[in-house]
Amino acid sequence: MSQNEEVLSYPLPYDTALSAPAEWERLRAKCPVATIELPSGDHAKLLTRHEHVKGLLADPRFARPKAGDNAARVAPEGTGGAAANGDMAQTIPDRGEGHQQWRRLVGKYFTAKRMAALRPGMTEIAERLIADMVSGGAPADLKADLGFPLPVYVICDMLGVPAEDRHRFSHWSDMFLSTSRYSQEETGKGLAEFMQYMSGHVTAKRATPTDDLIGMLIRESEEEGQGLTDAQLLSTAMGLLVAGHETTANMIGKMVAMLLVDRTRWERLLADPSLVRTAVEESLRFDTNLGFGLRRYLTEDVDIDGQTLPAGTTVVCGMPAANRDESVFAGADDMDLGRSPNPHLTFGAGPHSCLGQALARTELQVVLETLLRKLPTLELAVPERDLRRVEGLLVGGLSEVPVRW
Repeated sequence: MSQNEEVLSYPLPYDTALSAPAEWERLRAKCPVATIELPSGDHAKLLTRHEHVKGLLADPRFARPKAGDNAARVAPEGTGGAAANGDMAQTIPDRGEGHQQWRRLVGKYFTAKRMAALRPGMTEIAERLIADMVSGGAPADLKADLGFPLPVYVICDMLGVPAEDRHRFSHWSDMFLSTSRYSQEETGKGLAEFMQYMSGHVTAKRATPTDDLIGMLIRESEEEGQGLTDAQLLSTAMGLLVAGHETTANMIGKMVAMLLVDRTRWERLLADPSLVRTAVEESLRFDTNLGFGLRRYLTEDVDIDGQTLPAGTTVVCGMPAANRDESVFAGADDMDLGRSPNPHLTFGAGPHSCLGQALARTELQVVLETLLRKLPTLELAVPERDLRRVEGLLVGGLSEVPVRW
């Protein structure tokens, strides 16, 4: 790094919980491969253009950081969870045929067809949760009353674990995804408890076959003779439980807040509910608060925008910044509920794109359809400036979404 090189403190500052950092536009135009300083004090590179982020996510030379890689750390010394530190057991192959086989096995249960079959049950859950929220009176926290419980009920049912343990899952997920909220000692203890809990379920399902996702993976593994080991099943179950509720729970709250902060958006959907699908995609694109960003570690030298990044460099993919790239999205800073096509990168790209994106899309669509039908008068109970971001976690969200009707 040259003496005169600009180093930006990361995450970048923002004005309100829903606004985009002012720095994004300048970086895309003038410095698309920027040097950033992470909370740990380590330096990394930040990509903000759509073409670069999309290319990186699909490039096998950019690997997930693992313990021992000497990758830039997210969290300061003594803090951070397994996901931030890269010290979760690497039982799922990151690349190659092993990774493709894992995706084929698990991906069979996240097809659009299977998700469509789950839609009526999701709608029933959403209607019940909304009724409970209404009976509790306004104002209410839509994230706590609807955003959090709905994806938890769905993923618990899919995995065959009891939804009554949902608050334990939330606690373990926060520890897993922590950047600064918990000490390493606390996260280590929480991860051990989480692993013990899920290991017990995997063992029980090996002994007594079940029809849930874990049971089906076990059965298929035994039939094909080349399926997942117990360690891989454990990592898969833990990863799906965390990703299957944490990210979608936060996205439900952010989506509703984005649609209500400008009342004309909500009214347009009320007038034309057929826009729900494109409105969900636009909410995913328009979201400025996806979280910390995906870290990747270079296994060999790579040229990006005329710069040679040497092997050993850590790169952060600025997916929300790429989603505001005017060269790809006309009127990128406007929320266009009918935008199509919409090649946003919220679910990633290439061989590591989000395995559960069909599930997340279905849940978001069901929530929006049900809210429009059941609570057409829904509105934010606080001004935008009073909304607060979740802090100290890798995933982005709002701490509360106060609403009334």
